[in-house]
Amino acid sequence: MKKAICPGSFDPVTLGHIDIIERAADIFDEVTVLVMSNRNKKDSLFTVEERMELIERSVSRSNVKIDTYNGLLVDYAKEHGAAAIVKGLRAMSDFEYEFQQALTNKSLYPDAETVFLCARGENMFLSSSMVKEVCALGGDVRPFVPECIVNDIYKRFKGDK
Repeated sequence: MKKAICPGSFDPVTLGHIDIIERAADIFDEVTVLVMSNRNKKDSLFTVEERMELIERSVSRSNVKIDTYNGLLVDYAKEHGAAAIVKGLRAMSDFEYEFQQALTNKSLYPDAETVFLCARGENMFLSSSMVKEVCALGGDVRPFVPECIVNDIYKRFKGDK
């Protein structure tokens, strides 16, 4: 069984994330969406547990599971026998950072390959940060996130927990 991990902060999950997750699920036998804390992102909109629940509601593939981990991604990959780490790429700026991460991960855990999936054209600009910015300024986020989580995002920006 070929297992893959799709790591990210997913704060919130976007249609771009969903596309990468579903395409990975077509390639691998089992895909774990791994919700991780990003030390570079100080103000999270949703807790890790809330992000996991939003992803759970947004993905309905039987070979996709959601988990969380606070350590090194490669340690999780080793513990769970993952053969691949799947990352989405939007632009060349993504590639430079992700390539550096892939080389580091390969040196720490040679048994896992990093697989890059290019974003579809309609998702090239899409990021969780952009979704938060649009919502904070009163814009419509419906074109960017799964319909089932739109109200969660609006409620959070209104201060509802």
